[in-house]
Amino acid sequence: MLSTEKEVKSFFFSQYFSDGLRMSLGILIPALTLLQFDRFDQGIALSLGAVCLCVVDNPGPVLHKRNAMLIGNACMFVVAMITGFARFNVFALGLEVTLFTFLFSMFTVYGNRAASVGTAALLIMIFMIDRDVEPDEVLKYSGNILAGGIWYMVFSLVFFGVRPYRAAQQALGENIDDIVKFLRLKADFYLHETDIEENYRKVIAQQIKVSEHQDLVRELLFKSRVMVRESTNASRILVLTFVDLVDMFDHIMATHYDYQSIREKFQHTGVLPDISDLIQQMANELEQVGYMVLSNNRYKNLRNFMPELEQLKQKIDTIGNEKDTSTLVLKKILINLRDLNKEIENIWTYYHASASKVLIERQSRPDPEYSKFVSHQDYDWHIFFDNFNLQSGAFKHALRVSLVCLVGFTAAKLLPLGHHSYWILLTIIVILKPGFSLSKQRNYQRLFGTIAGGIIGILILMYIPNSNVQFALMVVLMIGTYSFIRLYYVVSVICMTPYVLILFKFLGVGGFNILEERILDTAIGSGIAIIASYLIFPTWEFQQIRKTLAEAVIANTRYLVKATESLSGNPAPLTEYKLARKDVYIKSANLSAAFQRMTSEPKSKQRNIRDVHKFVVLNHILSSYIATVAAEVGIKPDYRARPEAMKSIRKSLALLNEAIKKLGGEKVEFYEDKTTLLLEDKPGNVSDALLKEQVEFINKISVDITKVTEAVVK
Repeated sequence: MLSTEKEVKSFFFSQYFSDGLRMSLGILIPALTLLQFDRFDQGIALSLGAVCLCVVDNPGPVLHKRNAMLIGNACMFVVAMITGFARFNVFALGLEVTLFTFLFSMFTVYGNRAASVGTAALLIMIFMIDRDVEPDEVLKYSGNILAGGIWYMVFSLVFFGVRPYRAAQQALGENIDDIVKFLRLKADFYLHETDIEENYRKVIAQQIKVSEHQDLVRELLFKSRVMVRESTNASRILVLTFVDLVDMFDHIMATHYDYQSIREKFQHTGVLPDISDLIQQMANELEQVGYMVLSNNRYKNLRNFMPELEQLKQKIDTIGNEKDTSTLVLKKILINLRDLNKEIENIWTYYHASASKVLIERQSRPDPEYSKFVSHQDYDWHIFFDNFNLQSGAFKHALRVSLVCLVGFTAAKLLPLGHHSYWILLTIIVILKPGFSLSKQRNYQRLFGTIAGGIIGILILMYIPNSNVQFALMVVLMIGTYSFIRLYYVVSVICMTPYVLILFKFLGVGGFNILEERILDTAIGSGIAIIASYLIFPTWEFQQIRKTLAEAVIANTRYLVKATESLSGNPAPLTEYKLARKDVYIKSANLSAAFQRMTSEPKSKQRNIRDVHKFVVLNHILSSYIATVAAEVGIKPDYRARPEAMKSIRKSLALLNEAIKKLGGEKVEFYEDKTTLLLEDKPGNVSDALLKEQVEFINKISVDITKVTEAVVK
């Protein structure tokens, strides 16, 4: 495993720290620069525009960032101007808060990036509510905010333009780290002391992280003109690394078997701890490769695992000879470990001197149609208006936010809460999310982080009177705030509160009463938000879980069809197979995430929770078994399954389609070529026996999925 020193370095090389540093500099520079020219008030206005626009600066292709920040700047300017005039009449301001919180919350229908544009607009509205600006100064002040937003946009785009490949490289390195953790969990299945069911929970949770990071890398690579169209060595290496990384994850998924049966059959031989230890060692090596990619270093020597693999082979052969026991499963595990070792070597090679030769060899291969591997968001107007009904989760969320913000605004105006009562609205905007579980999680994190951060801020102000040291600490806390905002939200809030307290001290409005006011406003906003999550148009996972379950089964069924078309003499194109595989990973991650959200909801709303959990596990096992079959077929392109194997597969497909029908989904068709040729049996050929075993496993899991589906839909 990486040393503590390397773990710390990995964070500083990561996109999280890079984002935090970029955002902090983009916010600080305008205020500090204009301070030198005695125009600090104008500098604060510019920095305020940068603060709000940095919300839009999410990971992704530069073109998407630019477009989102352009729209964000336009929205911020209009909202700042309207709020600047509306604040002179409390009723007009209340109407604006109600309408704008609904309008910009509806941006979620266009995806996360559009939602962040809506958040930026709402933030500037909230900050403008208590801003002391005279009517004749509103246009000028709004212009300063726009200038700050434009400054931040240019600064961010230049930041990426200097090193156009760095973001993709960081995301790749972090994705490798996700796969390392997934691999370690898979290794634990071979240990007798590991609870299989609990380990499945961890595996499924980790698969969500792998899938999310892979989606980000796909966007960075395949939606970027620089990466796909320009044949530079750097872009080519990044694309090849990701392609091999996805194949590697497929190999790891394929190392899945009936672990309880394997334990019962081979525990006494001592081979299972050896397998687990070898997987852990490979995970260590992959982790080092990930650090190499993340840190952009080229000096590491790769470990040779061939001696350990040969020792494992001899031990497996000995078990088969001495015990007269079938070791087909162990041999397949050995094959997968060899494949994994090869994938690690490939990635390592891309980043060393011999990479040029490899690239020349790989460039002769046809590239997949990369554009098919990324989703494309539709921004048509009709999508916005089609969601104007109570069946739409986005519409219910927007209504909830609008009503709750009106309540929060009213409370801020009626109660004597100090001079920063906009913190109530700010807390509501940050906490309220479309799903209950995320709102609940954010609520606890916001409250705990505010209190803990407040204590840290008070200690700094009390015991570190030196202004220079305080400023340095404020900058560090600011970078921490933006570095951890996507990684560990609670840490971000812990950094944010003392950073705000020190900032207010420098602005001349500091004092310990500020902390009391902030905690009180946060508590009021949190209380209003969490109550609203229960009472106002609540969205519970059980209401939409059937659709998520159906999508997961449909994806797995299509994956099985693509994996077995080769067995019937009609092999699917590689791109189609990989698209089916990608869809399985995404839909499985969505299902796992939905189950995790369900477990955070009130017990009364956790309908059929045990059956849903069983379904999630079975879905994961099914995709792993299909990956195993696909891996075996993939290395023997002329392989044809025997009639009994195809019969079992047809039965599995029928069972899965039955489950899909019960969940309200559409049947998946499978067209079999009847003119198949059988692979001739050869001495030592384990393909037929292993395939028979795997398709029987798939059939058994299909039966179990059909049964648990009946329980879920009751």
